[in-house]
Amino acid sequence: MELRKERGLSQATVAKDLNVSLGIVCYWETNKSDPTASNIAKLARYFNVTSDYLLGLTE
Repeated sequence: MELRKERGLSQATVAKDLNVSLGIVCYWETNKSDPTASNIAKLARYFNVTSDYLLGLTE
């Protein structure tokens, strides 16, 4: 959510760009569901960060 908001993106935009449903993005952001490994990879490429950053292992 933090990366998305920093870039001024809506949940709908991220969902469309990653080819996932809006609901799944909402679930990720509210900790109701964790992204799969392949979706973590997509998110890392999309936001140009490492998967470790997304997982909270680095700053």
